[in-house]
Amino acid sequence: MKIPTTLKHKPVVVSENYEQVDGRMAGNTDAKGLSLGLAQWNDRGKVDISAKVWRYTGEKWSRQSEELPLHRVLDLSVLICSSLAHFREAYRYEQLYDPEQPVIDRVGLQGDAMTVAICTDNERINEDIKLFSQALSDDGELIGERLRTLSKILKDMGY
Repeated sequence: MKIPTTLKHKPVVVSENYEQVDGRMAGNTDAKGLSLGLAQWNDRGKVDISAKVWRYTGEKWSRQSEELPLHRVLDLSVLICSSLAHFREAYRYEQLYDPEQPVIDRVGLQGDAMTVAICTDNERINEDIKLFSQALSDDGELIGERLRTLSKILKDMGY
C-alpha cells in the first residue's frame, strides 16, 4: 500500500509492504508501512528525522500511526536487547528477577546512563513478568531473525 506523501510527516525512505512482514500479525495487520522521513513536528529552520509506523483502518490512515525520533527508535532497540539478555538468565531467579536488585542494566548514553529495570511499581509484576517471559520465548524465532539481520547490517557498516 502506498504511504501518503501529503501529510505532515514527509517520507524519504519507505517500506510499503510492511503488512507482509509484521511479525505474528503478518497478513492481518493495520500497520501497512514504515518510513523514515522529515518529522511532522519540524519548525521553520529546524529539521528532525523521524521513523513512522503507518496504520490504515481499511478506510483511512489512522490517527494511531506512531512517529518517533530516530534516537528513540534506537533507544527502544537498546531496551529490547538489554531485556532479552536479562531473560536469557532470568530462570535463575524464583520470580524471574531479583526483587532486591530490580535494575538489570545501566547503558551509558550521552554522559549519563539509561537505567533498565523491572517495573516493581506494577502491582501484578510477578504475574506479568511470567507472561512477558513466555511471550519472549514464543516470539524467539521472530525476534532472533530480526536481531541476526540487524547484527549483519551493523557489522557491514563497521559497528
